Formats: sequence, structure tokens, C-alpha cells
Amino acid sequence: MADYQAVCKSEYCNAGWSEVLTHMSAYGWASFGVAFGLGLSIVGAAWGIWLTGSSLVGAAVKAPRIRSKNLISVIFCEATAIYGVIMAIILTNKIKEPENASDFLDNNWDYNGYYYAGYGMFSAGLSVGLTNIASGVSVGIAGSSCAIADAQDASLFVKILIVEIFASALGIFGIIVGIIQSNACTFPIAPLQ
Repeated sequence: MADYQAVCKSEYCNAGWSEVLTHMSAYGWASFGVAFGLGLSIVGAAWGIWLTGSSLVGAAVKAPRIRSKNLISVIFCEATAIYGVIMAIILTNKIKEPENASDFLDNNWDYNGYYYAGYGMFSAGLSVGLTNIASGVSVGIAGSSCAIADAQDASLFVKILIVEIFASALGIFGIIVGIIQSNACTFPIAPLQ
């Protein structure tokens, strides 16, 4: 552990961003993965609801019959946030505390496995979060189009709803990729023998 501390230019390894990011704990990377997965998914859902909701309310002035039928677009947007919550639960359950917790890990600790788990969980969370932003925005745009088209011609609702379902599938693909990425991420709980 002494060699690990010796590469720092400052006492707390905070002389610059490169030093902070290279000396951050794997638990920190994993926690950021959980936060990005959850937070960005909620941002995507909110953005999609904002896009869909504003068009839905505006188009409902002309055709009040579309209000209840087009709420399915808001539900699809909310599903992206639920995907982020599911991934956050999966990732949080993978974070394990060492058996003998102390300020420093033992010299014979599996640092490769330790950092692999942290970086893997960070990338899984970031993948899910960014995918859910894209999914939320695309569902919001499709839902907005669905509400406006339905106000003009009721026969267009189902046709555009199919496009919206495909846009929602982006979030499902993202969570599948996140689960695959995080499958091999296991924090070591004891030093190597």
C-alpha cells in the first residue's frame, strides 16, 4: 500500500483531476455507476414526459377525447425511469463490503478484481443511464407526435403508437446491456491466500 500512496503528488491525492480519478476507490466508481444509472434514467423520463405532456395538453384543447387514450405515452416515458431503478437495485446488491473493513486494504488484496468490479459497475450504470435518456426523449417525441396526430385523425393513433413502442425498446436494450456488463462484477471480500 505504501507504493500506492507514493505516486501521489499531494498528501491526499488531489493535486488535479487525473490524480483524483486514478486514485478513487472502486466503491466510489461503483456508486457513481448506480447514481448515473438512476439519475440519467429519471432525467430521460422527465424529458419525455415534458415533451409528451405539453403536446397532449395542447392538442386536448382541440380534441378532448385524446386525453385518456394518449396517457399511454406518459406511461412509456415513466418506464424508462423504472428501468433505471431496476438497474440501480441490481448494482447496489453487487456492492459488498470487505470482511475485515478498515481504512486500508491488505497488501495481498485482489486489486485487479476490485477495480474491475468498480469500473464495470460504473460502465453498466452509465450505459443504462445514457440509453434511457435517448429512450425517454425518443418516446417523448413519438408521444408528442401521437397526441397531435390523434387530435387530427383518430385512425393514426395505433400507427404512431407502434413507433412509440419501438422507441421504448431502446430502454429495454439498455438495461439488458447493463445487466450483461455487470454480470462479472463481483467485489472481493477477503484478501488473496
